[in-house]
Amino acid sequence: MRRHRLLFGQFLMKKKILNRDEVFMARILQKDINLKIGQLAKRRGWITNALIEKVLIVQEETFEKFGSIAVKENFLTQEQVNELLKEHEDNYIFFGEAIVKLGILTQKELLEHLKEYNKQWVQNQQQRKK
Repeated sequence: MRRHRLLFGQFLMKKKILNRDEVFMARILQKDINLKIGQLAKRRGWITNALIEKVLIVQEETFEKFGSIAVKENFLTQEQVNELLKEHEDNYIFFGEAIVKLGILTQKELLEHLKEYNKQWVQNQQQRKK
């Protein structure tokens, strides 16, 4: 039986560092900030909900990236997609950044817990190889 990696938020809850509500707050902040390419394009007025839905339907069938489909279908230009990808990358926040931004942990505390989390993951990987 293959086990999945424990997510960082789950790790922090297991260690009683965060509670479930704090994990939810951080994930909601991530979802609010880490908008998808279609959402970013819509916010700029470049694409409609109907066109986003068309792209998502094609994406379900082809597993292609949203931007590639939107360009192929002439819903967006490649330049627009590149701009959206840059914006997405520049604004993206990770879970740990979200908990610091919310004031739940300090940057120093986050780094300490990340080190412990990664150390535990490496140890688990080594044990599985034995």
